[in-house]
Amino acid sequence: MEKGKPFVASLHEAENKLELSLRQAFVNLEPKLQPPFSLDIPDPQEFLELSRAILYAVLCDSGSSKTHIKHLHAVVTDGYAFFTSLLVGIVLELYGKLVNSAKVQLLWLTKEMVSVSSVGLEDLLVSLLRRIGSGDYGDQNVWLCYELVSLFLDKWGCLLEDVPLVLTSALYNFLRLLADHCRVTGIPKLEEVKRLEIKFCVRMFREQLHLSLKIGRDLVRLLQDLVYISEFKEIWNDLICSDILKIYQSKTSSRYFLLRITPEMETQLRFLLGNVKLGSHKRHQIWFLKKFLLGLEKGTLLIDIVRFICCVVHPSNEIIRSEIMPRWAVIGWFLELCRQNHHVEPRVKLALFYDWLFFDERIDSIMNVEPAALLMLWSIPQYLHITHSLLEFLLHLVDTYDVTRRDMIMRSVASAFKEIERKGVVQSLDMFLSSPEIAPDLKKKLANLLSCQQDIN
Repeated sequence: MEKGKPFVASLHEAENKLELSLRQAFVNLEPKLQPPFSLDIPDPQEFLELSRAILYAVLCDSGSSKTHIKHLHAVVTDGYAFFTSLLVGIVLELYGKLVNSAKVQLLWLTKEMVSVSSVGLEDLLVSLLRRIGSGDYGDQNVWLCYELVSLFLDKWGCLLEDVPLVLTSALYNFLRLLADHCRVTGIPKLEEVKRLEIKFCVRMFREQLHLSLKIGRDLVRLLQDLVYISEFKEIWNDLICSDILKIYQSKTSSRYFLLRITPEMETQLRFLLGNVKLGSHKRHQIWFLKKFLLGLEKGTLLIDIVRFICCVVHPSNEIIRSEIMPRWAVIGWFLELCRQNHHVEPRVKLALFYDWLFFDERIDSIMNVEPAALLMLWSIPQYLHITHSLLEFLLHLVDTYDVTRRDMIMRSVASAFKEIERKGVVQSLDMFLSSPEIAPDLKKKLANLLSCQQDIN
């Protein structure tokens, strides 16, 4: 019998197709879920329905979980691929509707899938990592973070053997979360989470450095927020004394930037940047703000959102030429939101400019640097403070980000500017250099920077 419904009922939403299929399968097959089980091998369609019914049963009732999972083990024929895909679907589509007891069951099932090395395991773990909300220190979110970092530590050997790259994704995730978690005190459970996050990340660097370095250049960006933590000081020193140039030159894959963006947030950002026209954008912005960014600690999300927009959301030429709200305008709005936050604002700007510092037209996409260039340009003259603030920040980065490699960074930024001009993102760099509105000292510094272009070729 069904012990409890795993999903919270909603009066205002149409029932999700996945949720409906799971419940219907359970209702239809409930008598077959009790031992003794049939010895007949189910046909392919029966197997799919039985998998749905077993999943729903486990989510409903923890008391019979072991019986149901033994049943699944007995009938599975596809390496648990379909069952795992159902779990991924729940995480992506229905996690917010799960009651707390069902979330506990979901994590238990995930551990079972790790134990059997299921097909699709990496997708399942990555989708769960995306469910850890940034700036959310409620009991359920802290619990999820604790459960996942514990899973990665407890199942280290299995994961390293079967899906090693998921450890790299976990490292990116927990390094980024640590930067936020270490700024919060007074939450006992979070203190234990921080201890485990540090333990996992340090273990990755010490035992699996080659997997850690697969993150690419953003690994440095994440680590620099943690150098004040004693466990990371030696790691940081080792990194900067190594051939860090190779790390700078290694572009971070877009899949890592998705890790700190929830599925719902991704959907809304893609809608905003793919469908909403200028002129009707304000109500959509207000909705997004209320849905995702309200709260004292939510501002740090802007760092991840800006990185996501620059490196993942690359609109088609058709959208670029249309009246749809451009990326630079959305980022400009986000910068205004964090303008008074002295902790968040510089990190958002670094996220915006990070690829400029190591830009190589042979491997880097012009779309990663386009938003910052257009934001600086189109903020003249109405929002000149944005142009000045961004240009000043970029020039300051050139001088200070890595003093020992300043010449390389200077050439990279100059190369980004020239590629922006060459690709027609801006008609001419004279739009910056000859603008009467831009402060003379900034124009002079920019001209000096661009004069190094002959060293690029």
